[in-house]
Amino acid sequence: QVQLVESGGGMVQAGGSLRLSCAASGRSFSCYTMAWFRQAPGKEREIAAAISCSGQITYYTDSVKGRFTISRDNAKNTVYLQMNSLKPEDTALYYCATTTRSGWGTTKALYDYWGQGTQVTVSS
Repeated sequence: QVQLVESGGGMVQAGGSLRLSCAASGRSFSCYTMAWFRQAPGKEREIAAAISCSGQITYYTDSVKGRFTISRDNAKNTVYLQMNSLKPEDTALYYCATTTRSGWGTTKALYDYWGQGTQVTVSS
């Protein structure tokens, strides 16, 4: 079994920063795509960012480009999401996810292991 545990969420004012962490356990972490999804109240869960197993390929949804940075430390089995210049519209429950399938993808259906989520609230 794979376990993903997120941390680092909280409440900040607009313009502030947060750093989310996701610790993985249960299998070798180094060779699988990891991603951060988010779900705002009343909205579909959407991908915010993804990173390849090597860390050389990253993806960001348009609304977070230039503000969020995804990274990973395979030695620590951890993936991070640095969020800067936060906006009220970034308020959501943020989920870490991974896939047991090889290759790269950003669709929700690809990901078969999920964390429990960490709340990010940005006030105006």
